[in-house]
Amino acid sequence: MTSNEIRFDCQRRDDYGDGLEVIPCIDGMPLTDLIDRFETGAGMQPAGDAYGGIFPQLFPYGPMEDHFHGRSADTWGMTLLLGCECGEPGCWPLTARITVTGELVIWDSFEQSHRPERDYTAFGPFRFDRNRYRDAVQALSAKIRSDDA
Repeated sequence: MTSNEIRFDCQRRDDYGDGLEVIPCIDGMPLTDLIDRFETGAGMQPAGDAYGGIFPQLFPYGPMEDHFHGRSADTWGMTLLLGCECGEPGCWPLTARITVTGELVIWDSFEQSHRPERDYTAFGPFRFDRNRYRDAVQALSAKIRSDDA
């Protein structure tokens, strides 16, 4: 079984208090683009350009090592991966279950909490090599720390 590649792109959003926006990228493609293509292709409305990254310096996600390993999941075991394009995480969230095994980190069971009738079973799952995933999350944490300095 092949695994997906993960990285976390960071960019400043001057329209959102100059906050650092974090967008997961899977196999070189921003998750925002992947989910837009999926929702548009599935005929979901509204769809397209609805999602944005998360702002770990502005909202209480906790350490990125915890957040992106599912340790800060909500009561239902879901982790916020994307927020709204406006920057507000609760406005238009994309969540998923994050499972860590001995060799993999798996993202599956995607949901859009404001549209519970939507079916995301054909989106993902994404499987990442646990060591490369850890390295990507550590690089993200280092970027956030250096940005705070």
